[in-house]
Formats: sequence, structure tokens, C-alpha cells
Amino acid sequence: MTPEDHQAVAATLTEPARYLTTPSVVERLSRDFYWYSPVLKKLLDDKVAEAVVQPISTDEIVAVLTVCYERNIPVTARGAGTGNYGQAIPLQGGIVLDLARMDAIEEITPEGIAITGPGARLGTIETEARSRGFELRCYPSTIVKASIGGFLGGGSGGIGSIAHGGLRDFETVRAIEVVTMEPTPRVVFHQGEAVHEVLHAWGTNGIITRVWLALTPAVDWAQCAIAFPTFAQAFTFSRKIATSAAWTKRLVTTFESPIPTMFSPVATIARPNQALIFILIAASQLSELEIAAKAGGGEVTLAAPYNGLRTQPLLSDYTWNHTTLWAMKQDPAWTYLQCGFSPTEAESQFAQLKERYADDFLLHLEFMKLGTGVIIPGAIPLVRFSTEQRLNEMIDFCRSIGVSVANPHSNNVEGGGRYRPDNIQLLTKYRYDPHGLLNPGKMATFTPTA
Repeated sequence: MTPEDHQAVAATLTEPARYLTTPSVVERLSRDFYWYSPVLKKLLDDKVAEAVVQPISTDEIVAVLTVCYERNIPVTARGAGTGNYGQAIPLQGGIVLDLARMDAIEEITPEGIAITGPGARLGTIETEARSRGFELRCYPSTIVKASIGGFLGGGSGGIGSIAHGGLRDFETVRAIEVVTMEPTPRVVFHQGEAVHEVLHAWGTNGIITRVWLALTPAVDWAQCAIAFPTFAQAFTFSRKIATSAAWTKRLVTTFESPIPTMFSPVATIARPNQALIFILIAASQLSELEIAAKAGGGEVTLAAPYNGLRTQPLLSDYTWNHTTLWAMKQDPAWTYLQCGFSPTEAESQFAQLKERYADDFLLHLEFMKLGTGVIIPGAIPLVRFSTEQRLNEMIDFCRSIGVSVANPHSNNVEGGGRYRPDNIQLLTKYRYDPHGLLNPGKMATFTPTA
């Protein structure tokens, strides 16, 4: 960017202080948690924006994009930077559009729809929703820091997906407003099926400025940790809880040993050489769950109320991709995959993976409901990294035995496994960002028009 470019973009803001060029600040706001992947760490370590813009309104975003289009300046949207795939890292310099200040919760309707700005923190939405008798349908383990815009742009599911599926399912995302990157940027409202045009597109085809998110009636939850002598026993029990409609649950997570010993703050609830299950269950069913666990050969190592995100210990802090973080703290050679096992052939798939990779592939299951209503053992297994070639061989072997893999070591929408096969995101990019200035390089199948 030229000095004139910087001056022109800065002039679009009502407060010049929200145009940031201090190198250390720009570098920090050009980063996310891409380093979970050794492949992405090598690829993205030297990528940085040239400036950061912090808009406070849709009008300012329109003004910024107008100037950037005129001057051919790349724009990469940023939520809270909690993504793991380098979604928010600019590959071609330009500006980072930091949406953190657009964090208003405008309304939670009587029907349970949260209307918010893109920078609203999921933890804040959850707290506000519960005060009104609702709660989030699903959320990532980074809920305290993560923003709703970032979650819709680069996430897919999390705690709650066992009951409500992911963001693409069951009309959880009711509507999204985005600004386009055109000669005259437009504010476009997407509702119903149209939300899939921009959902999980990494900000490559529109800047999210407003969200309508469906909530669910709040439940009085309790936490439970159950140790089992073997992973097979733990899987059998957790699958029974996960797939039975009799249980009201928000989380069912199953860990192979020695993963639980990596959670140092909650070491007392693990048992040496044993598998462990974490469950968020309706408080009214906690006693019944304890009885069932003991009858199934398990030891209840924690049974306690859940009092919101400040609960200590908060078991969800060790689930989903936070599991990977705790493992990496113990040994940086650990990384992860994102897998889906068969609801009927999972045990055979587990056995084949363990036979081939032994303790270089540790099973960490997150049960989740698909959009079809089928509950599967989703998984974020820990895998020991040695070379990129071996990592890709693991992915290929998983797929060869019917285990789906969304590759978290790929830095584009298509490679991450969440790409729409109907090309709707790509077609939208051609309409909304014909010159390819929004997060360039992250939609691999796109070719900019002249």
C-alpha cells in the first residue's frame, strides 16, 4: 500500500485512531490459532497485513470497501482470531478489517432469535440469552473469546451439536447481512437457504455485518466425568447416552487414554490408563446418569452443577479443539484431524486405525447430530506429526476405510472439507467480489475477473 492508500482508507473512519499501523499491533491482529497445524505454521508464519481498520458501523464498512475496491487493496475480515485454519491471516497484505467493535446484541426476540453485530462475543450472547430463558444451540470451546461473525464465517459446530447439529443444520442461522466488494458496495440480506451463500466462506465473498441466530430454551445443566477401564467400554456407554432420546444432553465427549492425563488443571478427575467421558446432562437426570455409569462399569469422578461459563472446573474447556491445545502444551508434536466415523462401523474403524498407527493416533470423540438427524461419533483425534507426507497418508487411510476427514491443515475453503458441493459459495464470490479482493487466496477454485 502506498502512503496515499493509507491516507484514503483512514479518511473513511470518523476516528483516525481506529486505523492502526503500529507493526506489533498489525502483526498481532493478522494472526489466529493457525499454529495448531505444523503445516499452516510453516505456510503462514510470515504473512501480515499492512494496516488494521476497526469499523464501528455498516456505513463505515461500505466506505472502507469502496476505497479498497477503487485502489485494489485486499481486505481480510477478522472476528476474534480464535480460528485454527488461518482463515483470518492475510495472504496478500492489504488491510485486516477487525470487526470486534461491532459487538452489539441488538435484541433477543420473544421467539428466541438473537440479533447481533458480527463482533458480539458468543459468551456474552450465551449469558444474555440465559437471562431471558434461552441459550445457544451450539458453540465452540473458545466461547468466551470467539465472536459470532467469526463463528459463522469459519466455524461449524461444537458444544450443543449433539442435540442441535451444526451451524448449517436445522435453520440455526436464520439470516445474515453482508457487504459486497464491488464498485459500489451493497448491503445484502440473506435469509433461509440463502444464508448458505456466505456461511463458512471465511469472509471471501462478503463482510458479515449483522446476524440473526436461532436460540433454544435454556436447560438447567450438570457436569459429569466418568472413567472406564477401556476405551471400548467408554465408547459403548457414551454412544448409548448420545443416541438415546431419553437423555437431555449438551455434550458427550470420549477420550482414549492417555489424553485425560494431559488436562493438568483437572488431573484429579482422570484415572491412570483409563478412558474418560465428559457429559453435560440435564441436572434432573444427573443421579440417573451416575447410576447408569456405575452399572456399566464406570467410575463417576465428577458430578457437579453447571452454573454457566464461570463454573470451575468447566469441562467444556477440555473438549472439541481445546483438547488439542492441552495436548500441545504437553508435547508440541501433537496436532489433530477432524473426522466423522460411521454410526454402525466405528469400532472396526477404530481398530484399523489403532493397528496401523498405535499411539500416534489417539481417539477423541465428539458425538454430534447431522442435518439428517443421525447421531455420529464425530472426532478430533490427536495425531503425532512427523512429516507432512505422513500426515497426508493418515488422512488418505482414514478416507479409505470410510472415515470422513475435514482437513484442518489446508488454508482454503475447499480443502477444509466444509465446501458446498453445489458451488454456491463460489458463485456468490463471483457476484459479490469479482476482483477477488476479499481474503484473496482462500477460495482456491476462484479466478478473479479482469
